[in-house]
Amino acid sequence: MNQQPYAQPTPAVLYTTDGQPLYTAPPQTAPLSVYRPAPLPQPVPVHAVDPTSVYLPTPAAEPGRDVWPARLLAGGIGTGAAGIGLGFLFQAIAAAATGIGLLAAVLALIWLLKNTSSSGGGRSGAVNLSVNVTNRNR
Repeated sequence: MNQQPYAQPTPAVLYTTDGQPLYTAPPQTAPLSVYRPAPLPQPVPVHAVDPTSVYLPTPAAEPGRDVWPARLLAGGIGTGAAGIGLGFLFQAIAAAATGIGLLAAVLALIWLLKNTSSSGGGRSGAVNLSVNVTNRNR
């Protein structure tokens, strides 16, 4: 059994006297030929075309105004654009509502921290007490 994988036979390389390689190739079954594309067809002369066979659009009776919004809506472009625009609008409204809600929550937390105490009940904070004691029995 042959353990070597199949290898392509290496072509013999001959060298000229100046060192240029000359590769030998297997013999060709047919002689090589130069590719020449087929000639292009000649254009038809203009005078040979019958003018009645050429389609000419009829001019409009009245040049009306181009209603481009109607054409866009008929093509569905306006509907898609309106959907994208409404999507952006709703996204902006949701972001603004979220921002306002977060701001209100922070302000409520600050108010709660300021107005509540960690001790017993009642009002908290420093108490200014002034006591005047006079002894009249002297």
